[in-house]
Amino acid sequence: MSQMLALVIVVFILLVGDWVAIRTKAWVPSMFISAVLFLIGYWTFFPKEIVSIAGIPSVVATMLMYLLITNMGTLLSLQELKAQWKTILIAITGILGIVVFLLSIGTLIFGFKTMVVAVPPLVGGVVSALIMSEGAKTAGLASLSVFAIVIYVMQGFAGYPLTSIMLKKEGKRLLEKYRNGELMHADQVQASAETAATVDFELKLFKSLPEKYNTEFFKFFRLAVVAFLAYLVSTLLAPVVSVSPFVLCLLFGIIGKSIGFLEKQALQKANGFGFAMMGLMLFIFDGLKQATPSMMMEIIWPLIGTIVIGVIGMYVFSFIAGKVLKVSKEMAFAVSLTALYGFPADFIITNEVIKSLTNDEKEKEVLTSHMLPPMLVGGFITVTIVSVILAGIFVKFL
Repeated sequence: MSQMLALVIVVFILLVGDWVAIRTKAWVPSMFISAVLFLIGYWTFFPKEIVSIAGIPSVVATMLMYLLITNMGTLLSLQELKAQWKTILIAITGILGIVVFLLSIGTLIFGFKTMVVAVPPLVGGVVSALIMSEGAKTAGLASLSVFAIVIYVMQGFAGYPLTSIMLKKEGKRLLEKYRNGELMHADQVQASAETAATVDFELKLFKSLPEKYNTEFFKFFRLAVVAFLAYLVSTLLAPVVSVSPFVLCLLFGIIGKSIGFLEKQALQKANGFGFAMMGLMLFIFDGLKQATPSMMMEIIWPLIGTIVIGVIGMYVFSFIAGKVLKVSKEMAFAVSLTALYGFPADFIITNEVIKSLTNDEKEKEVLTSHMLPPMLVGGFITVTIVSVILAGIFVKFL
C-alpha cells in the first residue's frame, strides 16, 4: 500500500467518526465509530502497519504526546479553579471512588493488573489511554494493551446518557428556583473567568518582543523547550524516584504559562493542534492491530464489569462529597461523570440539555451560568490533570 493511499484511508475513518458524532449530537462517540472501522479494516484488508505507512510511526506519536501534554498545562487558569473549588473536590472524590471500587471489588473479580490498566483510561482521555496501552505492551501484556484503548473508546456510552439524565434533573430544579425568584444569574463567576482568561494570554517574559517575531516556529520552539526540561528532570530524578516525563510536562506547562514563557493554548496558536490530535488518535487506533476477534471476546466481560463497577464507585463517592459540600447529588454525579469523556462532550451535552429544558433566552442564560462552568472545570480536572498523573503512577505497577 502506498503512503498516500494509507493516509487517505485512515483520515477518512477519522472523518466518518466525526460526522457520525455531529449527526447524533455526540450520543455516538466518534472514537467508537473510528475504532470499529479500524477493527474491520485490520480483520480484512489493512496492512498491520497502516498507521506507520501513512506517516505516524511511534517516534512521531511520542513527540506529539510531549507537545500536547505541555500544551494541556497552558489551559490551567488558577483564578477559574479557585472559583470552582467545590467542583474540583467533587471531581477528585468521584475519581477516588472509581479507584477504590476497581482496586478492591474489581481486583477480586478480574485481577490486579487488569484493574491497574483500566483505571487511568476510564477516568481520562487520549493521553492516559496511550500511556497505559504502551506500558502494557512493554510489559508483554498484549491483550491488556488493547484493553486500555477499548475502555477509552467505550466509556462514553455509559457517560453520555447518565450525564444527560442528571443534568436534566438538575436543570429542572434550577429552573423551578429561578421561576420562584430564589436563583440569580451567576454574573460574578463569569466576570472573574473572563478577567482570568484576559490575564492568561499575556506573555510576561516577552513583553518587549514585537508581535511579528512571535511566529509559529517560536511557539513550537518554546513548547519543545518546556517539554525537554520535563524530560530532563524525569531522567535526573530517575535514580531517586521514578516520575513519568508526561506528568512533568503537564506541571511544566502550567509553570511555563504562569511565568509568561508560554501563552495559553500555544499549540492551537501555532496551528499545530489539529495535526497533533490527528497523529495521536491514529497512533491510538494503531494499538487495535493486535486485537483479534478471539481477544475481543476475551476482554468483553472485564470491559463491561470495569465500567459498571467504576460508575457505581463514582456515584457513591460523589454523592457523599455533594452532601458534605451542599451540592445537589445530580450535579455532583454529573461533574464526576465528566471523567468518562471530558471536553468537548461536556460542553455539547450541557448545552443540548439546556436547550431541551426551555425556549426562554433569559432562562437559558441562567442555566448556562450555573451548569456549564462546573461541567467544564470538572472535565478539565479529571481528564486533563488527574488521569495523566494516575497513568504516570499506575504504569509503574505493570
